Amino acid sequence: MRYRNIKELKDTLKGIVEFGTNIKTKVLDTHRLREEVIDNLVYNALFNEDSSIKNVSGWLIYEISNHLGIRPASIQHLYELMGKGEVSGFTVPAINIRGLTYDVARAVIRASLKQNIGAFIFEIARSEIGYTQQRPVEYVVAVLGAVIKENYLAPIFFQGDHFQVGLKNYQHDPALEINTIKALIQEAIEAGFYNIDIDTSTLVDLSKKDMDEQQRLNFEIAAELTAYIRTLEPEGITVSIGGEIGEIGGKNSTIEEFRSFMNGYRLELNKREKNIKGISKISVQTGTTHGGVPLPDGSIAKVKLDFKVLLDISKVARQEYGLAGTVQHGASTLPEDVFDKFPENGTAEIHLATGFQNIIYDSEFFPAQLRDKIYAYIQDKHTKERKTDQTYEQFIYKTRKKGFGPFKEAIWNIPKEAREKISEALETKFDLLFQKLNVQDTFEMVKKHAVTTDIRTGLLQFAKVL
Repeated sequence: MRYRNIKELKDTLKGIVEFGTNIKTKVLDTHRLREEVIDNLVYNALFNEDSSIKNVSGWLIYEISNHLGIRPASIQHLYELMGKGEVSGFTVPAINIRGLTYDVARAVIRASLKQNIGAFIFEIARSEIGYTQQRPVEYVVAVLGAVIKENYLAPIFFQGDHFQVGLKNYQHDPALEINTIKALIQEAIEAGFYNIDIDTSTLVDLSKKDMDEQQRLNFEIAAELTAYIRTLEPEGITVSIGGEIGEIGGKNSTIEEFRSFMNGYRLELNKREKNIKGISKISVQTGTTHGGVPLPDGSIAKVKLDFKVLLDISKVARQEYGLAGTVQHGASTLPEDVFDKFPENGTAEIHLATGFQNIIYDSEFFPAQLRDKIYAYIQDKHTKERKTDQTYEQFIYKTRKKGFGPFKEAIWNIPKEAREKISEALETKFDLLFQKLNVQDTFEMVKKHAVTTDIRTGLLQFAKVL
């Protein structure tokens, strides 16, 4: 239902949610909220052309979440305990959602409820924010709506994934690129992203003979962005920050590179302010590539993943620097039988994205006519990205992620029965991954250690329209 005006929005909430300019939002009927209201609120927060309705709908989702105790959280304390060896044996899945965000998030929550899970993260990368057309506040609104819908009353971790410094942009205008990243960081924190992964690994220069010089720009800019994040934290929140030493898809990382990065990074932080808290984890390269490597027929090539990199660097990260451990990227297209090896090898966190995108696009229930329309758009708008040696299948596989933004509402509006079938397949996948990553029964631990705060988004001056 698309609300036509604010009065219609308010009328649908009578007896269900009490709100206004001078009173604290209160949920009067949680059952009716989930059954009659939340779907519409999310839809209008994402797609209503009237900015007043759009903003009020989004603001209400934040307010309702606050009232129910569903608040964005920092995973910092839990990772500090992991760094001390006080909690261990599991790998936290960080899930990137590129399309059907509300439905996919609901599938995540349903899977977590079945296994009593609290240790999981919803994230979106800088690049994904662009091509999926999901700004941080919109992403949070869609996920919080899903959490409300599935009645999951607990803290939720939102993470800025690969807030990456673009090498070409940096070489052209360093100050502009850094300020662009800082603006995104501020936007994300204000939306409720209390976990930020800084990616300055693009600035590593392997042509230099000295390892410290190879990593210099990486640790200097990472320290600068860390210090900046610390100035933006809401009261009581320590944002969990991740660093990265090896660009995903490049050469495998080494302990020596990690030590070089960490020692330089700590020195740079101390130049800015004594005792400033640094990163909580480190992303490394182990042999994977984002999205996997498609073969000419569109299938995915097998990857030789070096688990020893994860094990060895995680051990040093914990023992010498107090970090939670290593982070694995580019993993969602790996064979299912390898996922239990991540907790076995001390991996703190694993990032998962393309595999879920594939389930959506490749589902027999995804409307063929819409898929054909998206693929035609990709061929028309992104044909310059096709490499000369790529087959059509390889090109589409690598590029179809860019269809989620332009067709966001069309994908949202595919028939309900089809969305439910796709969600069921996703839920089955999440069930398996959660079991393999050993995050079952982490709900109470997360509720105990996650740090949250009431969030006021600044979405709108709602007094003008209520």
